Amino acid sequence: MHPLGAFFIFYMERYSVINEKNPREIVLLRGKGCVYKKCTFCDYHTDCSPNDSENLSLNKSVLERVTGIYGDLEVINSGSVFELDGDTLSLIKKICREKGIGTIHFESHYIYNDKIKSLREDFKDFDIKMKLGLETFDFNFRENVLHKGIREKNPEIIAENFDEANILFGISGQTLQSMENDILLGLKHFERICVNIMCENTAKVNPDTNVIEKFIKHLYPKYKENNRIDILINNTDFGVGD
Repeated sequence: MHPLGAFFIFYMERYSVINEKNPREIVLLRGKGCVYKKCTFCDYHTDCSPNDSENLSLNKSVLERVTGIYGDLEVINSGSVFELDGDTLSLIKKICREKGIGTIHFESHYIYNDKIKSLREDFKDFDIKMKLGLETFDFNFRENVLHKGIREKNPEIIAENFDEANILFGISGQTLQSMENDILLGLKHFERICVNIMCENTAKVNPDTNVIEKFIKHLYPKYKENNRIDILINNTDFGVGD
């Protein structure tokens, strides 16, 4: 789950501009939905439709709002970029060419790891930044609590085809040490990371206010100025943090 996506869906808003840290435009598009659907903390996959033509119509209306103001576009959807229809992908390329956008950020689950090379080739005219929904480097917590479905343990191998990563904090069982370890490993193996704070949804895993308070008190002040980290304290941050 991406808290930003949850905010977009709740308020029926699918376009925004991030003007502060890492400035870019961001769009929430709709596809057939996440094929994995096993993450215990996520209900984001409910934003989907099996109808490609209806998805394309919606996505077109969202992409038409893109201006190219920063030459940088982040595309998210309720799952992975590979679950968007082909016409929507073609439209993304068309809009980015027209608006002078050189950098495009896409998200993907690790199950599509072997498809990333071909996506980069398809978008070879652009600087593609692939973001992984990693959540944590702690293998036991990631697979036995969050059920992420990333069986690889080696951080270098995990990051091999990805440029960025989502990290999730605010869940029972996480400690200051484990959270800071995730931040440090994220900065070591990825160009940038996005720290998401768990928010209420309909999934099995709920936020732990004690863990969140520890992060805000001890780690947020330490890393909030780091230009390689986006921090979403709550859903209204739009990926900016401070």
